[in-house]
Amino acid sequence: MASSPSVHCRHGVRQRLSCWADGPSYITQCPIQAGQSFTYEFTLFQQKGTLFWHAHISWLRATVNGAIVIYPKTGVPYPFPYPYEEHVLIFGNVVSLPMSLEERWFELENEVVASGGSPPPAEAYLINSHPGPRYNCSATGSLPCSRCYHCFWLMILCHTTGFLSPDVYKIDVVPGKTYLLRLISASLNMEHFFAIAGHKLTIVEADAEYTKPFTVGRLMITPGQTISVLVKADQPIDRYDMAVGPYMSAQNVTFQNISAIAHFQYTGATLDDLSLPAQLPVYNDNLVVNTNLHMLRSLNATNLPSEIDANLFFTVGLNVDECHSSNPNKSCKGPSGGVFAASMNNVSFVKPNISLLQAYYNNINGLYTDDFPGVPLKTYDFVNGAPNNIPNNTQSLIGTKVKVLEYGSRVQLILQNTGTVTTENHPIHLHGYNFYVVGYGTGNYNPMSAKLNLADPPYMNTIGVPVGGWAAIRLLEHASCCTLHTGVWFMHCHFDVHLTWGLSMAFIVKNGEGPLETLPHPPADLPKC
Repeated sequence: MASSPSVHCRHGVRQRLSCWADGPSYITQCPIQAGQSFTYEFTLFQQKGTLFWHAHISWLRATVNGAIVIYPKTGVPYPFPYPYEEHVLIFGNVVSLPMSLEERWFELENEVVASGGSPPPAEAYLINSHPGPRYNCSATGSLPCSRCYHCFWLMILCHTTGFLSPDVYKIDVVPGKTYLLRLISASLNMEHFFAIAGHKLTIVEADAEYTKPFTVGRLMITPGQTISVLVKADQPIDRYDMAVGPYMSAQNVTFQNISAIAHFQYTGATLDDLSLPAQLPVYNDNLVVNTNLHMLRSLNATNLPSEIDANLFFTVGLNVDECHSSNPNKSCKGPSGGVFAASMNNVSFVKPNISLLQAYYNNINGLYTDDFPGVPLKTYDFVNGAPNNIPNNTQSLIGTKVKVLEYGSRVQLILQNTGTVTTENHPIHLHGYNFYVVGYGTGNYNPMSAKLNLADPPYMNTIGVPVGGWAAIRLLEHASCCTLHTGVWFMHCHFDVHLTWGLSMAFIVKNGEGPLETLPHPPADLPKC
């Protein structure tokens, strides 16, 4: 049961005939009210690997989340050496929380919207809810709870758990053994670099799809992504840092630049020894990010068809709207005294007061329009010549607009970063599906020169659209599942503040033929608004 209004998303589950169980608030359902419950029913059809679930209302994802691990069927091996052990690492962050956890995330979102400005930076990053020894509130020995003064949330954890040396998460490892680490980013508004001191990371899975193995010294993971890596304990016996730090590609943004630390600790290591530090890239190292993306390939050849039925082009980026407040010093803290917004194709999405799926299923008029533009309303140099005369030409349109697609359509979508406020890497997530990432690049997308990979592109549900660049994705039938299937499917930036500001849209996929291509009726316990 929920103690406050809530909804829960099974992030990355391909919701075949189970759109009602997808989870985003006011898209496929109304929130579960306090004291009520809702049973999510869905089928994991030929999926395997690491996904996660999380709250999908306000910013509750920060604390309401967990892993979904789907193992191969009995007798089916991994397509890589079987690990000695497996561990799930969930990355997150916290801010000051002077009230209950759930209430505070609602209040924080409301405060940011009311200010018109940016959210506060994270107080600390977390690895499995542990910040590590580098923050003021971390215990480096046997400090009493009263010394955990840096952030209130960690004081709560301190008084709940004792919060002495256990604030450093630890994986005990046996020399010579290989470990599978299932990495999940549940962070709100920050992408992360990850590394283990002295050890290589072999990526074997991304977004619950196997990849051709490739080895890196450090990787970047966006909010909403999952990446599984093999790590061999092949170094001298010691204690090694596992570090999670910031990747910040935007300009003029205040952020926490202290890393969370966990330990990769060999059996026989002396506990009194200092751990060996991990070397993370500098916070804005785009080269590492692009190199990792370039190396991602599906394990098996896909050989996608070249034909497509719909060719879409969406810009993604920030806007600054005009200030209309009678108290601008309090309510218009965006650039040049404006109000922050965000958009796709310059449309800031507004959630309706009942779910889009209910409105579509019940033919309720007036809650949305089906005129979301398939291409930008205005063409310009999106990266280097974007309008930036605040607020005269930086404002977005506002509306609840959807794009309607035919059942089974083969769709190509270009996601183009814009520089209206600042270029940055945007983690774009599509509900209910995976998509093939067939290309990416810097600058403006040019169909004449863009090189697309139709042979073995990675099959993902979240893609970081490169800073000042573009990504090309295709929604096509997959060998394991599925053609473009019926329902209402949310696409959004996985920075929660950008989602709040409107960087999202929804697809409606029409019914096909017969019961297996038709939206089923809603479940009896579907929450009411």
